[in-house]
Amino acid sequence: MAEIKNPNQQGGGGGGQDSRTMLIFTAVFLLMFFGLQYLKPKKEQVPPPAAHPAAATTSTTTPAQAPEPVAAAPSAAPVNTVAASAETTTVVENELYRITFTNQGGQVKSWILKKYKDDDGKPLDLVNQATAAKFGYPLSLFTYDQGLRNRLASALYVSSASGNIAAPGSLSFDYSSGSLEVHKAFRFDSSYVIRAEVSVRQNGAPITALIAWPSGFGDQSTLPQYAGGTIDTSQNGKEDQIAYKKVVGGETLRGPFDWAGVSDLYFSAMFLPDDPTNSVLVSLHNTIAVPRNLKNPNPNQTDQASVLGAAMGDANGPASLRIFVGPKSLDVLGSVHAVTGPSLEKVVSFGWWGIIAKPLFVILRFIYDHIVPNWGWAIILLTVVLNLAMLPTRFQMMKSSLKMQRIQPQMEAIKARYAKYKATDPRKQDMQREILELQKREGVNMFGGCLPMLIQWPLLFGFYRMLGNVIELRQAHWLWLPDLSAPDPWHILPISVVISMFLTQYFTPSPGMDPAQQKMMAFTMPAVFGFMMWNYGSGLSLYWACSNFIGVGTQWVVNRTEMGREMRELAAKRAAKRTGGKVINARR
Repeated sequence: MAEIKNPNQQGGGGGGQDSRTMLIFTAVFLLMFFGLQYLKPKKEQVPPPAAHPAAATTSTTTPAQAPEPVAAAPSAAPVNTVAASAETTTVVENELYRITFTNQGGQVKSWILKKYKDDDGKPLDLVNQATAAKFGYPLSLFTYDQGLRNRLASALYVSSASGNIAAPGSLSFDYSSGSLEVHKAFRFDSSYVIRAEVSVRQNGAPITALIAWPSGFGDQSTLPQYAGGTIDTSQNGKEDQIAYKKVVGGETLRGPFDWAGVSDLYFSAMFLPDDPTNSVLVSLHNTIAVPRNLKNPNPNQTDQASVLGAAMGDANGPASLRIFVGPKSLDVLGSVHAVTGPSLEKVVSFGWWGIIAKPLFVILRFIYDHIVPNWGWAIILLTVVLNLAMLPTRFQMMKSSLKMQRIQPQMEAIKARYAKYKATDPRKQDMQREILELQKREGVNMFGGCLPMLIQWPLLFGFYRMLGNVIELRQAHWLWLPDLSAPDPWHILPISVVISMFLTQYFTPSPGMDPAQQKMMAFTMPAVFGFMMWNYGSGLSLYWACSNFIGVGTQWVVNRTEMGREMRELAAKRAAKRTGGKVINARR
């Protein structure tokens, strides 16, 4: 909102009291804007045991890792060999996805979401082919014995079907050789959720084998996209997100879990165990070199990106669970519930501002669904509605500022009488008491110009969190913008933010602000906020620029009212007094 950056209508005692207040609020604003996304409480996790590296064997157990039983008896009779002679594929399809399974490892080679496109306009494949080839494919099996893990991933299973399967349907994979028996079964319906059952036995004894989504997502190709990865959990109804910097690769987290898995900014793979109490989750964290310029990759110009994954199963061996793989859409996630716990809706995290961000999205989506079917125009219309709703606070702030300016000469006279006393002198309290009595008598609230801003700032933060997390804005077009979730490629909107903030400062009467502070407010602050918008999603810049221009128009109208003229006259008189007769800020 325009007032957020420009609450300099209120007169300040002693030459700039209110400008200092504004500077304090601005500093707090910047700290909150840049810092809140990093100030999430850390999850108390089980310390990673020494036995967790990939080379750990099945006979190693610690309190921190899921128990993996030792083979029951060396003399157990070998099982019959069940294995395929060649690799085959099976495609499972419904209206939402097309999944390509391979019998090599009984895992997924491609997971196409039909309703979403990649950056090239092709159907989005959620399997990241580059990372999966290095770290494992979806629905592969994770064990603490890396040798066994590699064997499970490379074995040729016998598939129950080949070719194409239309959901609802089922698909299973079986493999046995020597003392090892593996069974993987999947069931599909018309939703994004599939059911999985996994059983691995060695020498007749069950082994803890977890089903995995190990290698991020197919929409990740740049460093910021990889950095959006998180490990998401819900335990006893308490949700948590672990950012990539805090994810320990190979760490075992013990249940009970309502649900848990891995997400990036817009898509998610969540496990919902049938037995939450005995469920275990292993967090996976690898790195891959990402070219800085994807269009013209240079092997000497790369950055190391974090690739997150997760694996879930049962501490007792055989696992039965559901797996959600799909978009982080509130409607979709809200329809998927844990066995006895919450839905997946909290996978979309609005942070501390969810109480504001979620209602904002509900209103924005209503505008999109029922008024204008374009997310850019919907943002503009919502901005207009919010500014109209905030007009009373704008006028309240101006009235408070005007009252403060009217009594400013009397306040300065009181201060002059006590100027000879030191700040530690008890008589200074008498000065404060007189000023407060004067303000009370004249109906002046010294915080009247600031409190309205405190209403608008959460609104801005809520908008920021909302626009940066909803998948609906991904690849949403508006005029020259190809994607409202990405920065403006022509930087028109960030420049508009700078211009609109400058105009707001120009048209807003400044009550004798110190010239240095005035210059900072008029030029430095617009530059700072414009720079902030340079690399943020253009949807936020659209909201901010539109809000500022509405504020400029409102201020231009107010300046022509009796209240506006009086404010300008008082501001001009104070400015002239401070500069020895030279008016520095009498604006039209």
